[in-house]
Amino acid sequence: QVQLVESGGGLVQDGGSLRLSCAASARTFSSYRVGWFRQAPGKEREFVAAIIWSGASTNYADSVKGRFTIARDNAKNTVYLQMNSLRPEDTAVYYCAARRSWDNSNYNYTYEYDYWGQGTQVTVSS
Repeated sequence: QVQLVESGGGLVQDGGSLRLSCAASARTFSSYRVGWFRQAPGKEREFVAAIIWSGASTNYADSVKGRFTIARDNAKNTVYLQMNSLRPEDTAVYYCAARRSWDNSNYNYTYEYDYWGQGTQVTVSS
């Protein structure tokens, strides 16, 4: 069982930046792939970014490519999402998710992850 705790959300102005963190309880977190998803009010949860167990490969939704960066520090059991050039349409609850996997492919669908955090709110004002 893995517990995931997101932090770093908040209110930011259009064009601003935030860095989200996803801290995991598992000592073997380095063997988990991790994804970030977001859900805006009245919308389905959508993929944002993903990173494989080693950090060697990442994947992004087209809507955030070039603005967001996912990275991990396995020594700290933490995955980060650096969000730059934020827009009002980025407003959502952001969730991190994980599945134990040595697979070197990134996965973009919610059903491909077993563990989820409670989410952190990101609000971008115009």
